[in-house]
Amino acid sequence: MSFKPFDSEDVIVSADSISSTVWSTGAYELTTAFSSSTQEAATSGDYYLNVFHTSSAVPDAEVQFSIAYGEKNGNGSTVYNSAVSGKSPSSTIYGQYRSLVLGDEDKDFNFGGQTEGDKGIWVISVDRARYKEKFLPGTFNLVLNDGSTTLSLTDDSTLTSTVTYNDAGRVYEIISGSNGTSWDGGTGYTSGTYIASYGKFLPDVGLIILNAKALTTNLQVTAYQPQTGSAVTNGANNTVLYDMIDNGNSFKLNSEETISSNYVFVRVRNSEFNYSNNPSNITGSGELRHDSMVNNPQAYITSVGLYNDNNDLLGVAKLSRPLLKDFTKEALIRIKLDY
Repeated sequence: MSFKPFDSEDVIVSADSISSTVWSTGAYELTTAFSSSTQEAATSGDYYLNVFHTSSAVPDAEVQFSIAYGEKNGNGSTVYNSAVSGKSPSSTIYGQYRSLVLGDEDKDFNFGGQTEGDKGIWVISVDRARYKEKFLPGTFNLVLNDGSTTLSLTDDSTLTSTVTYNDAGRVYEIISGSNGTSWDGGTGYTSGTYIASYGKFLPDVGLIILNAKALTTNLQVTAYQPQTGSAVTNGANNTVLYDMIDNGNSFKLNSEETISSNYVFVRVRNSEFNYSNNPSNITGSGELRHDSMVNNPQAYITSVGLYNDNNDLLGVAKLSRPLLKDFTKEALIRIKLDY
């Protein structure tokens, strides 16, 4: 075994951004959506609805995202206790995401500068295993259909020159359009309405928060309006958004992940590593066993071990095939460590 210390220029750190789809299908576009009647009937169905890429009864079915409906005043779900007004699953969900995103339980969600009436939200939470590190802005495309009207939503990442941040990281407005660009030049307005934003796109925490008022202003079919009041079946409004996504049959989104790598360059000069360290190559008197190794030594490099200053083995890099080495040859072995 031979050791050689690394110089400062032998180790380089690099970071690359990798983009891929968030869906289990491996495709950029999710064109089918399935819910679970078992989950809807369970207690968790009062708070959120899981959406799968295939039937939930199939063994390899995986949750792609979840839908939840929140309303500041508790409308849209049954109150926990008739003696306590406004406390229901919808108010709990609103408060949960308000704290996560805004970091302040006294604030309300603000969509495009408008807060009046913006008390109802739909939250799409993409499964953590799906989006890895974060969403890739500009790849969010969601088509909603209420049976009569189609609405295409995207984020405004390509239109804004200054990124807004809050407790949840980067924040983009959701507008009508595709691939980060609005149909109408960037205002986010749709003809005949005053709604400036359809919600918030939060790539760093894997959330899409939709402005219920903006959606219901443009999607007019009564069956797809969020149910209000305090006597509504818990979880009913989750199904409303699910049906609009299912009718739209198109949800596109990519993830973005930064992969950091250490590149270690092992430089083998012509005068180095030409003799085998195998004990069988030496006779009992300390001489080379084979005469051919005296004037024309040869060795095969099969692996490289990485050691710290205490000679503790930290890692081993295996070559794809043995590398012949003698005094007439030099080699450069590049090792890549991802983390």
